[in-house]
Amino acid sequence: MNSVSMDNRKVSKNRTTTWFDNMARKMVFTMLNKLEIGHLILEENGETYVFGEAKEHAKYIAHIQIHDIHTYRDVFLNSSIGAGEAYMKGGWSSSDVVSVIRLMVANLNLINKMDAKRPIWSRIGAKIAHRLNANTKDGSKDNISAHYDLGNDFFSLFLDPTMMYSSAIYPQKEASLEEASVHKLDRICQKLQLTKDDHLLEIGTGWGGMAIHAAKHYGCQVTTTTISKEQYEFAKARVEAEGLQDNITLLLEDYRDLTGHYDKLVSIEMIEAVGHEYYDSYFTKCSALLKPHGVMVIQAITIADQRYDYARRSVDFIQRYIFPGGCLPSNQVIAQKIASKTDMQIVGLEDITEHYAKTLADWRTRFHAARHDVTEMGFDDVFCRMWDFYLAYCEGGFKERAISTGQFIFAKPDHRLSIEQK
Repeated sequence: MNSVSMDNRKVSKNRTTTWFDNMARKMVFTMLNKLEIGHLILEENGETYVFGEAKEHAKYIAHIQIHDIHTYRDVFLNSSIGAGEAYMKGGWSSSDVVSVIRLMVANLNLINKMDAKRPIWSRIGAKIAHRLNANTKDGSKDNISAHYDLGNDFFSLFLDPTMMYSSAIYPQKEASLEEASVHKLDRICQKLQLTKDDHLLEIGTGWGGMAIHAAKHYGCQVTTTTISKEQYEFAKARVEAEGLQDNITLLLEDYRDLTGHYDKLVSIEMIEAVGHEYYDSYFTKCSALLKPHGVMVIQAITIADQRYDYARRSVDFIQRYIFPGGCLPSNQVIAQKIASKTDMQIVGLEDITEHYAKTLADWRTRFHAARHDVTEMGFDDVFCRMWDFYLAYCEGGFKERAISTGQFIFAKPDHRLSIEQK
């Protein structure tokens, strides 16, 4: 297994240990002693502690080095969010962070119990902060800006030339990230059955990769919208460079303000920014924007139906530090909204979860290779470790299917799928 690490330190920080640190350490060790799945090795101040199964029987093996005693208080107070915060501050490291995440996901019930035992003020504070990031029209702009307006140059350091910030689909295991991104775009266009006579609406422009691919290779008209000014300007420059101004109309509008009727509609990993309370209006609007023969494809990150309600009530590291306002639907929730709020039917679903794990591994490798360039842009070590943890956290989640990714096809009543559809 290839692994990367953001931290090669071999010595612990000098810290004054308080009674609270000792209590927090005791509580964390009590939790770790209940590990049922996997083998965890923890090193602290020259001492080695082992938790879980015997190594020879373990499917998951992970190794953690503790550099700062305050790591335990972070984990005690904020559970998985605290673990991420401690990693950001350099409180712990691992030669394979993804393996640590996978082991913890395998013991998710235990992690959830620990989360439930956090001090009530900590849990309430996290929920209040998350609710303040509600995806109203103004809130959505703020939430999108918090992530995507880090700068186009930043994202270009680890994305491939298509600038697709969503799961690729690898046609072969040895395919490059760019080849996999292009293959994903083709798969979506084929599922939409795009022709030169179609007018395609895209909700969530990103950096223009989907719109350019559809117009350039399928000859259709594309209208695409984003609420990120940074992405809008970048996509506009790309469209002009490709000479596709007559084929692509770029909008800087919220999807809720869109009007008109389109033959096809696509939305790639945008639903994660919609918000649970806005699913009804999202699907109602999408259906209203399609002609009676229309078809819609969305690519969505989802959570298991069985965990949807718990996740909806919780706040995790991603929501706290990476995607404010973010939340994941489940397959069942999507199906319920399609049935109750639209006249569409689900006519296709392809699970591509394993491809997202590989996509994230490729992004993380590229991010590490560009570390110097990231710091040259003015981002500090805490930011770099935050992003390293985010990418590892997601990769581990997809590898263990704590989260999934799928491409959904929805059809309006008059749409007829061709037998040649792939």
